[in-house]
Amino acid sequence: MNPAPASIPSPPIEWSFFEIGPFVFHVYALIIVVGMILAIWWTNRRMVARGAEPWALIDIAFPAVLLGLLGARLYHVATHPADYFFEGAELWRIFAIWEGGNAIIGSLIGGAIGAYIACRIKGIRFLSFADAAAPTILAAQAIGRLGNWFNQELFGWPTDLPWGLEIPASNPAVPSGLPADTLFHPTFLYELLWNLLGVALIIFLERCFRLRWGKTLALYLVWYGLGRMMIESIRLDYSEIILGLRSNVFGALVMVLIGVVLFVVQTRRHKLPETSVYADGHVWSERDEDEDASVEEETAPENADGEDAEAEETDDAEEAPATAEK
Repeated sequence: MNPAPASIPSPPIEWSFFEIGPFVFHVYALIIVVGMILAIWWTNRRMVARGAEPWALIDIAFPAVLLGLLGARLYHVATHPADYFFEGAELWRIFAIWEGGNAIIGSLIGGAIGAYIACRIKGIRFLSFADAAAPTILAAQAIGRLGNWFNQELFGWPTDLPWGLEIPASNPAVPSGLPADTLFHPTFLYELLWNLLGVALIIFLERCFRLRWGKTLALYLVWYGLGRMMIESIRLDYSEIILGLRSNVFGALVMVLIGVVLFVVQTRRHKLPETSVYADGHVWSERDEDEDASVEEETAPENADGEDAEAEETDDAEEAPATAEK
């Protein structure tokens, strides 16, 4: 293989995993975990700045992450059935997320369901949480695309551009008949850069216009959806066709439409700035927590004194008959 001088090399496939004792660690999965940790930490900071109790997010993140992972895998399997359902297929691989193949759109659907349920239980507005999480999710998605690079997957059409991606001819996703030195569009890098640019743009617009009430989420949906439509259109991997569009292009288009409708509706519905992420409008503060603790401390001795007084009265009542008998 004689790639162009400025081409992007792919890591050896052996780098996609490593072993420590009896345990096998897949780099793809570890990268996803790093992205999740970043998103949770940053979302917590953003929610606290908007009046939420520190780490109230954890109760939302747990079901959101679990359902997000499940949704990501099921969406990918549903849009790539030929990869999992064929004669002699090992059906357990449907859940082998460490092998790659986790659809962001499915992750968003599953994660949104989990987060919505948790927000209702916690008394937090779902759209307020989603606004806080939107740019952090986009940042996590940028990090996650590095996993595709390590797995040598989801690359684009052949290209003669100097930043083409080197993929070994032995890769099963490479079409037969291509020269050994063929380069491919590094779609993982395109999406990584698009997402990072989106994070910067969303944060900038949010601060300039104090976007709340789901409007930051709407920007995320529009930005990511537009980028995904363009990038998905040049990917080489197989995908089901829906209404003449690749399944992920169709899904991205739906994201854009939802984002536009959400922005318009929420702009008309909410003229005043959002003051709290809680449904009842309260804002958490350390003073409130201290006051609650003080009330508990003050109540405990009173109850104890009351119990002592009742015990003394009982003792006196028992001693009275004894004295009379004497």
